[in-house]
Amino acid sequence: MGAARALNEYAACPHPNPPPGGEGARQGRSPIIFRMTQAAHPDAPQAPQRYVRVLSIAGSDSGGGAGIQADLKTFGALGCYGMTAITALTAQNTLGVSGIHSVPAAFLKAQIQAVVEDIGVDAVKLGMLHAPEVVEVVAWAIDHYRLPNVVLDPVMVATSGDRLIASETVQVLVRELFPRAVVVTPNLDEAALLIGHAIDGIDALDGAADELLALGAKAVLLKGGHLPGDDVVDVLLQAGGTRKRLASRRIASRNLHGTGCTLSSAVAAHLALGFGLPEAVERARAYVIGAMAAGAGVHVGAGHGPLNHGFAPVPTHRLPS
Repeated sequence: MGAARALNEYAACPHPNPPPGGEGARQGRSPIIFRMTQAAHPDAPQAPQRYVRVLSIAGSDSGGGAGIQADLKTFGALGCYGMTAITALTAQNTLGVSGIHSVPAAFLKAQIQAVVEDIGVDAVKLGMLHAPEVVEVVAWAIDHYRLPNVVLDPVMVATSGDRLIASETVQVLVRELFPRAVVVTPNLDEAALLIGHAIDGIDALDGAADELLALGAKAVLLKGGHLPGDDVVDVLLQAGGTRKRLASRRIASRNLHGTGCTLSSAVAAHLALGFGLPEAVERARAYVIGAMAAGAGVHVGAGHGPLNHGFAPVPTHRLPS
């Protein structure tokens, strides 16, 4: 799939009540995605406004392809105001992870408090939570501040294969955060660690999603991109049994670093923009496909390069304050 086709498919995402005309319509883009607030007459009183705010609680990738760096690029590209609370610093590039420096749990808590108590939050993306005390701080914050639209990407293994989470953390993560998240978004390697066995084909995705949901999640987006084949198949399963398979043609690219981070942060951004979970997932997948296609031919580093997050940036959305 080429970048132009991927962009067209992203721009064509439907919305039930698109606003007529406007900047997005003039450019042939999806009006709801590309809408910008119309400026009032300069002499008219200005109503207070605010941005759509999304917080990433995750690790930092010094190479810029994954982690909070990918999250911030995604939030900005989708018209949201991004904020961060960093759980760990990684020495990382396109070849792998050479070091991890943990942020003390008390300082992580201070970051979250600083953001939430001043700016506020419309959605939260959770990424690399590598230690039990980090998970416990995040669980406290979700309850204490009643944080909305929490998307949990259980980051455990980097694209390079490097392990990013301590074994003893997995059980705490499941117990404390699966019930608190709107959706959990594991890839196949992460899902295998969570359910205790490998997922060896597309036919096994549904059963694995059932097992993940049984761990206490409200919804699971199981990503099947690591399976071989010309198509990429993901499964969205919600409590109550609502199940949807999402398929797309595989994009031939070595620049896949940060794909999972980008997808989960795009889901969080669309939830913050007011979409329900199924449509937020569909739109997030369309954005990732476009970013992958646009970055496929770009050389960054000697290993797995990043996506092109800025292939179709939009103005920052503003809402009545």
